[in-house]
Amino acid sequence: MPASEFRFRSQGKDYSFAPANGDWFYFAGIWRPATRDWPESYAILTTEANPDVAPYHDRQMAILRREDRMKWLDHGDQEMDLLKPLPPGTFKVRRWERQPQGELLF
Repeated sequence: MPASEFRFRSQGKDYSFAPANGDWFYFAGIWRPATRDWPESYAILTTEANPDVAPYHDRQMAILRREDRMKWLDHGDQEMDLLKPLPPGTFKVRRWERQPQGELLF
């Protein structure tokens, strides 16, 4: 699933995590086609938080850089080589503040 940021709530505060280089990325996921007993479904995988996210949460969605997306889809690399935390400095962290109307602003 392509994305440009993800968010977590930690200790009553909202945070946004976006690639520091301004690029976008993919969440690694799995998909299951529909059967007679279950609808089509998917799940986004999680992994240990990288050093940028760890102060706010112990886990995060598994992130694939754009250049790794085909390795994931084509099984070109071992899953564990792709589903590991990215290095420090990968994400810029911004705090969001709730406004009286419930809106979130940077």
